[in-house]
Amino acid sequence: MNQKEVSELRRRFRPERSAVSRIYGCYVNSSREIISDLDESLGMMPQEDAEKYLSLLKKALSGTLGRNLIDIVFSTRQVADSEEHRLLSALRSSGLKDNAARQTFYRKVIDTLDMGDSNYLLLLAHDAYDVPHRGKDGELQPDASDEVFSYILCCVCPVRDGKAELGYFPGDNEFHSCVAGQIVSAPELGFLFPAFDDRAANIYNALFYSRSADQIHQEFIDAVFHTEAPMSAAEQKEAFRTALSGALESACSMEIVQAVHEQLQARIEEHKESRCPDPPAVTAQEVGRILQNCGVAEEQVAAFQEKCGEQFGAGAALNPVNLIDGKRFEVKTSEVTVSVAPEHSYLVETRIINGRRYLLIPADEGVEVNGFSVGIAAKADAEADRA
Repeated sequence: MNQKEVSELRRRFRPERSAVSRIYGCYVNSSREIISDLDESLGMMPQEDAEKYLSLLKKALSGTLGRNLIDIVFSTRQVADSEEHRLLSALRSSGLKDNAARQTFYRKVIDTLDMGDSNYLLLLAHDAYDVPHRGKDGELQPDASDEVFSYILCCVCPVRDGKAELGYFPGDNEFHSCVAGQIVSAPELGFLFPAFDDRAANIYNALFYSRSADQIHQEFIDAVFHTEAPMSAAEQKEAFRTALSGALESACSMEIVQAVHEQLQARIEEHKESRCPDPPAVTAQEVGRILQNCGVAEEQVAAFQEKCGEQFGAGAALNPVNLIDGKRFEVKTSEVTVSVAPEHSYLVETRIINGRRYLLIPADEGVEVNGFSVGIAAKADAEADRA
């Protein structure tokens, strides 16, 4: 799925646009016990409650593709004959009305999902989207439908105790301390099945959601999909870092890391400007060319590409958003941490002065120390010039 397709489905989660008629689910405590089974008509509940449910489900389609939204791929064997795919298909084909299938799914999730000591609400909804035709100009034509996209959406929301707050009591005409009950938080994880690829159902894929890009709940993926998920964003960053530093060893200099960071950041910015709905992508071969331009030896470039192949798979397309920190460029020593905006990373230089290694940062104007504007003494300038 690309970003346009995700956004198209997200726009449906309003009472006036959605074909969701019922909300299903269960409330589970930290002992893995079902406290309450949920089966409610969306049309019979107050509009405010309906909007809250739809808003929670909608959040399972939020975040960044490749980070929070992860493509799950079923094998041909699984689609043809597997317990996990049959269960998801049964939930979808019955519009979630098959109670036995729902209970089987609940138990599968409850027995494996690790939510720590938190209670949680497991929500399920089925929607049938009459997909409008998209004209050559890119505009949707609601009166010209190509097909009906039938899908289920699931999300898992932590439930936490409310905090004591002051509240107004009209009868007493006073404010008193009051405690809100159990509060449903934003989803921690969820999924869409099947995927909405090329604006049509793709039963070979599902779209998995994780609120934290660094924690994707592999135990849930194993239980529900029985397939190996891609690396989390944190795992991809660490694998890339290991491949680069391991291949270059002592040749991994500040200048090389700066060049790689700047080139990948430029790729991310170009992708944003292009408004391409697909995630940005870069290959190990492209990063290898950056290293070659920095004067890295051919054998070390080859070693880097080989290590990337081992970590990510041969010829894998990597999302640069997951390989670098696009919001900061950080340099650490054992005593000092220097953090600058990525677009100004070129300002950080390395020098050897009187036999010692230094990090140099221009400080011509606007220097502050703990909020105080300070100047650089002329004496310091003279000593630096003599060095």
